[in-house]
Amino acid sequence: MATFFVLLAGLPLLAIVAPNAWTGLVDGFYRAGALVFGGGHVVLPLLEAETVARGWLSGDEFLAGYGAAQALPGPLFTFAAFLGTIVAPAGPGWISGVLCLIAILLPSMLLVIGILPYWECLRGNPTAKAALLGANAAVVGLLIAAFYDPIWRASITSPSALALALVAFCALQFWKVPPWLLVIMCGLLGGVFLA
Repeated sequence: MATFFVLLAGLPLLAIVAPNAWTGLVDGFYRAGALVFGGGHVVLPLLEAETVARGWLSGDEFLAGYGAAQALPGPLFTFAAFLGTIVAPAGPGWISGVLCLIAILLPSMLLVIGILPYWECLRGNPTAKAALLGANAAVVGLLIAAFYDPIWRASITSPSALALALVAFCALQFWKVPPWLLVIMCGLLGGVFLA
């Protein structure tokens, strides 16, 4: 637990004391990973602020990578590796991709290792249960906010885009089209009808 909090407080300080692209990248992805609760989509605005807002990639590239990552298992981690590869400060992109993947995974791993010895005690604690229920309720609001901005605002720009999104939703929800196939189909249809 101490390592988790030392990194959470220390990496932003390191990014200020030794400002370079590598420390900024690790700091941003570690902080985003530390705030994942209830689903990776909650950190989408944080990842956007760490990459698009800094000018490391465009909003369109960000959303394209996010959309493609949805076709794979563990989309948040796939997306983190994608972002790291795209925004690589220097050298081979795969090194930056692996570093961002480790940075976003590390907080969760540290928390699990730190809490595991106390898990049985926490599971039966009514205060801990109530706190968890409250956090879960807050996550719903965060997920809606992450869906609206950047996804909805950047993607639904015309009636045709809205129609494509509704068809994609129906294909996924009701017709059970596999996500990987749906991403490919939406990419092709979007290229034809929304270009």
